[in-house]
Amino acid sequence: MRDFALHSPASLSAATAAFAGTDGEAAYLAGGHTLIPAMKSRLRMPDALVDLTGLGLSGISKDGDRLWIGATTSHADVATGATAIPGLACLAAGIGDAQVRNRGTLGGSIANNDPAADYPAAALALDAVIETDRGSHNADDFFQGMFTTALAESEIITRVGFTIPQQSSYAKFRHPASRYAMVGVYVARHAAGWRVAVTGAGPGVFRWTDAEAALNAGTDTAGLVLAADDLNSDIHASAEYRAHLCGVMLRQALATLA
Repeated sequence: MRDFALHSPASLSAATAAFAGTDGEAAYLAGGHTLIPAMKSRLRMPDALVDLTGLGLSGISKDGDRLWIGATTSHADVATGATAIPGLACLAAGIGDAQVRNRGTLGGSIANNDPAADYPAAALALDAVIETDRGSHNADDFFQGMFTTALAESEIITRVGFTIPQQSSYAKFRHPASRYAMVGVYVARHAAGWRVAVTGAGPGVFRWTDAEAALNAGTDTAGLVLAADDLNSDIHASAEYRAHLCGVMLRQALATLA
């Protein structure tokens, strides 16, 4: 790991100014669970890090039909504080281990958009709004593929508003070492209908529209099969196995709705 400058701003304007003022590559630092390992392996070599943890962006509050969670809120705090959406709290409690949950942040995970991350599935299924220092993004338009989002360069997520559903649940088949989702399915029942999101199976999080249609029609999902054509295939699981797991995780999630 090479030398780099570290900035610890106390305001959003100071953070964006530090980012823009770097002579070379700058990167925002939240929990650091992807960035720091990438720097250690020299896959990323930023000239400066801008630490976002001092901006006061943590906390959980309910406003109308949404649960708002600050970007630097830790997974552990979401697990204990997101009581208005039990499925979301349960999801956060299953991320990594205790060290990861106490350091990792909601906003960092969503901004990073790892294809095996858990929060993107919750954001899609719960019709989330991602607020930033420049405006807001709807979850349906935010996630744009592997490690790619609608965020502009230097844009900072400030908080995320999850629609409080009638019921929701998350089930994942986790990697035994990292506890990332090899396949994770989040189901949410809203007044307007069901939303189903899948993570870990493909190159990015996506909505499973056939499952949504079946649930909205009240038909049995037991025989529902997701096509394996565009799913990931690697040393951990084939695309066909991941397609099978999507159905299994869907039914597990439906069995634990709360």
